[in-house]
Amino acid sequence: MGQEVRAFLHLISSGRASFANQSVAAYASLTPRTISTMPHRSTPSQESVSSAGSSTLDISISAAPYPFLTMFARSSIVAILRSAVVVGYMCIEDRDTTFHFGNEKTDGTVVHLRVLSGKFWTRIFSSGDLGFSEAYMIGEVEIENLKSIMDLWLDNQSTASSVSSLYSRLAAAFSGLRNAFFGQTRSRARLNVIASYDQSNELFKAFLSKEMMYSCALWSDDEGGVRGDLIDGPAPLDLENAQMRKIHHVLQTARVKPGDRLLEFGTGWGALAIEAAASYGCEVDTLTLSTEQKALAEERIRERGLVGRVRVHLMDYRDIPPEFEHAFDAFVSIEMLEHVGSKYYRKYFELVDFALKPATATVVVTSSTFPEGRYTGYQPACLGIMDYGGAQKPHPADAFPCPENRADDFMRRYMWPNSCLPSATVLIDAAYAASNGRFTLEGVENHAPHYPRTLRTWDRRLKANLSQETMARQYPALRDRATYGSFLRKWEYLFAYAGAGFAKGYITCHMLTEAAWRLKIPGEIRALLLERTGTHGSDIAGKRERKREVY
Repeated sequence: MGQEVRAFLHLISSGRASFANQSVAAYASLTPRTISTMPHRSTPSQESVSSAGSSTLDISISAAPYPFLTMFARSSIVAILRSAVVVGYMCIEDRDTTFHFGNEKTDGTVVHLRVLSGKFWTRIFSSGDLGFSEAYMIGEVEIENLKSIMDLWLDNQSTASSVSSLYSRLAAAFSGLRNAFFGQTRSRARLNVIASYDQSNELFKAFLSKEMMYSCALWSDDEGGVRGDLIDGPAPLDLENAQMRKIHHVLQTARVKPGDRLLEFGTGWGALAIEAAASYGCEVDTLTLSTEQKALAEERIRERGLVGRVRVHLMDYRDIPPEFEHAFDAFVSIEMLEHVGSKYYRKYFELVDFALKPATATVVVTSSTFPEGRYTGYQPACLGIMDYGGAQKPHPADAFPCPENRADDFMRRYMWPNSCLPSATVLIDAAYAASNGRFTLEGVENHAPHYPRTLRTWDRRLKANLSQETMARQYPALRDRATYGSFLRKWEYLFAYAGAGFAKGYITCHMLTEAAWRLKIPGEIRALLLERTGTHGSDIAGKRERKREVY
């Protein structure tokens, strides 16, 4: 602990930590005995002074509403927000004052927050957006409209990133100091609890569609399009219809037909595998790491009379057996690649190539993705640890050190540990390299416009259907009202956080289609085959990009 304290004090006193010195000065000005002319701030009572250097300025720590470290964190964050919020408006109401940032008369996003605990400031100061999510889940801040603050942050991302980097070193020292002093607090224990209670089938039944597809739905005019719920309100079976449309779109793009063998990485609860067998006459092998999902998927397979035609394997994709070699006519994977890790993209597609038949075959994968410009900066945290469907399984090949500049955020800490989003180009390149040029890109679709409505629908259904009693039967700790409230706010935060990201283009969602050719076929013959097998499909997303390569 002594080293952390010395590091913290050194940063304050060091000439190199000019921002820390500015924050100390800002702290002085933010005590109740403040300068009345300070912009963007209102307080119940203020005392005016002639100048910052006036002898009448009285800095009284005892008059502050919070301890010194909390006040220091608050003043630092306020200083950053004044420079960062250039689009929209934010109002933060604290116990002794109200802060205003941006232009209240703006046409942009308007955000209102009320601070309920001083820990709100220290969490943000030490952990950035991760700290903000924790403060919200714990109930240390109230937000009038959760989506609005996501929109505001993304609208000001460029200025916020450049300004916040000024205090990153200081925040890191503060974080170590906080952990050394406070360790495993009650709030931290509660956060640890809610991070691990996502393996219940009952939880997902509460907000997913009947077939339980945990991925982006595809909305059409039948449901009013991607904004139909905002214009006409939600309909009882709109999600079911949109998810079934997604399943059929994937299977039709994969060109499966009766008698085909289909391989799937990432079972979920078996919806796509069951439909492929029941409606398309396929024989399906599907892989999962979740015992909960396997059990429910097999129960549904029995109910549909498909035992023997759909086989669910509790297996890591890197452990597929030798008998899978060249056994399959098509391969599909729905939003599972996010959990593979950049180190293993090539291995992933090598195994897909291994499993597909020597003649023509089709590969269809969907994944949430980063735009190309964001991919590089986010990737150092990507490990090859599978974590989908509420299950984790480190693979022996994963024993390599985690980079020092690992990014940690709400998604990685509380939803999908060790996950990382690829970019479309990275996946395309990995597929081509892994197959030695056998995989030829046929189509690229962007489904991102469909995700915000999917997330809004999940949010509404969770709030309407999930009960504390149901969850507490499996997880007794959730009988505590505060812990259960934090658990619900985690999911509410996820839906708003991801919804804003997709709506603003911060993240995307791609479907890639590859034709797998074992032999080099003359260009004219290949073009004829592609035309006869129907490679174009339907442009459901409305923002589809397509690329065809012919030898």
